[in-house]
Amino acid sequence: MENTKEQNREMTAEESLSLISETLNSSRKEITRRSSKYYLLWGALLTIFSLMVYFLWKYTDRAAWNCLWFAMPVIGWIVVRALRGKGEQTNVQNDVSRITGGIWATFGVFACAVAAFTLAYSYVSDGALELGRAIRAMVSVASLTAEIVLLFGLAESACGVALKNWVMKVAGFVTGIGGLAIYYITGAAEEQLFIFTFAGLVLVVTGLVIKSQYK
Repeated sequence: MENTKEQNREMTAEESLSLISETLNSSRKEITRRSSKYYLLWGALLTIFSLMVYFLWKYTDRAAWNCLWFAMPVIGWIVVRALRGKGEQTNVQNDVSRITGGIWATFGVFACAVAAFTLAYSYVSDGALELGRAIRAMVSVASLTAEIVLLFGLAESACGVALKNWVMKVAGFVTGIGGLAIYYITGAAEEQLFIFTFAGLVLVVTGLVIKSQYK
C-alpha cells in the first residue's frame, strides 16, 4: 500500500515537471512569435535612420545630424503602441519574459553608460570645454558605434539562448562580429553608420525568418 502511494507521488511529481516544461516551452514560442514584428519594426527603423543620418552627415559635413537618433525611439514607441491589438495581452509574464526583458534592460544600461562615459571623456579631454565640441567629438568616435553594436549582438544572442531559438543566436553573433568587421573596414566619420545599417538589415531578416517559423 505504501509503495503504491509512493509511486503515485512520483507520478504526480513527474507530471508536474512535465507540465512546467510544456508551459515554459509554450511561453518561449509565444514570446518568440510575437517578437518577429518588433524585429521587423526596429530593423526597418534602424536601417532608415542610419542611412538618413549617413547621407545628411556626408553631404552637409555636419555630424550634428546624429541628433536625429533621438527621434527613433519615440517613433518606435508610437508604432509599437499602434501594433498592439486590443485583445492581445501586452506581455507574457513568466520567468522567460523576465529574463529576456532583463537582458535588453541590461543592454540599454550598458549602452547608455558607454555613451555617457564617451561624452564625459570628450568633454574633459583635449581642452574640449564646450558641450557642443564634446558632442561632436563623441559622435566622431567610431569605436563607440562598434561597441554599442557588439553589446547589441551579445544581448540578441543571449535572448536566443533564453528562448532556445537558433535564429536569434546566429543573428546576434552575425550582428556583433559583422559590425566589428565593418568598423575595421570603414574606419571613422560617417561611414561608421553602415554598422547600424547592417545591424538593421540583420534584424529585418531575423524577423522574417521567425515569422516564417511560427506561421
